[in-house]
Amino acid sequence: MLGAHVSSQGGVASAPARGAALRATAIQLFTKTPNQWREPTLAAAEIARFRSEVTRHGLECVVAHDSYLINLASPDDALRARSIQSFRSELLRCRELGIRAIVSHPGNYIDDRSAGLERNARAYAECLAAVPCDVEVWIEGTAGSGTALGATFEELQALREALPAAARARVSFCLDTAHLHAMGYELARIEAVWDEFDRVIGLEHLKCLHLNDSRAAAGSRVDRHEWIAEGRIGAEPFRRIMRDPQLAAVVKIIETPKRDDPLRHDRRMLRRLRAYARANARLARAGSVSSGTSCLDRRANPAA
Repeated sequence: MLGAHVSSQGGVASAPARGAALRATAIQLFTKTPNQWREPTLAAAEIARFRSEVTRHGLECVVAHDSYLINLASPDDALRARSIQSFRSELLRCRELGIRAIVSHPGNYIDDRSAGLERNARAYAECLAAVPCDVEVWIEGTAGSGTALGATFEELQALREALPAAARARVSFCLDTAHLHAMGYELARIEAVWDEFDRVIGLEHLKCLHLNDSRAAAGSRVDRHEWIAEGRIGAEPFRRIMRDPQLAAVVKIIETPKRDDPLRHDRRMLRRLRAYARANARLARAGSVSSGTSCLDRRANPAA
């Protein structure tokens, strides 16, 4: 399942066709303008058209991304209440549209980290209880700037573990390669990163990857996306991701720069990633050993 974040300009029902133009099998979109509090009401015709377009274009997975304004960890009661209302609306729209999951940035704690994590978890639990359905929340690891929560695997796990069991069952994770790089996770040894995630959280809870190179230095805690294989991360970690059988079922979404021509650049990036995957298939047919040894492979064969 490979694709891109696509525009929903003109209405959410316009997004699936944009994914099809990229030959995507998965897309990510905003269900509302992400930098405004206004919550749109979707007409029945728009919902029906969206669902029909997803089917028509053969999309295997559609995920949403929540609003940039939401801060479920805020110590400001008014902002947190508004954020809870907005996040609940995001979940409701996803339920109406048949969207599988919503990718959510953890909040900014502002005052105290532990208190902020508790507020964030309590808000997630409240929203999930208010919107009973199959829509999942995939919490995205952050780049670690300022007072943002969720930059380390340990903090992501603590946020999930703070949820009641019913809410926890609907919560998994999304990791962004540019954010991992910004936090100092060593992507040149990417299998070791997956080993660490597996030890702390469990790879079964990794549902989505945002595949982005970075213009920022490793460990800088600066989030600056770049085209794949054209930034400081380089090509090899992305080759290994595309060749790792343990990651085959993980949804992969690019959020690389659109710049002067979004369609051309997204197509170029997805072609590059597909070529990495095809190279692995050729090696397998030739009986060669892939360079992208998975975590489970290594546990079965420590010498690998």
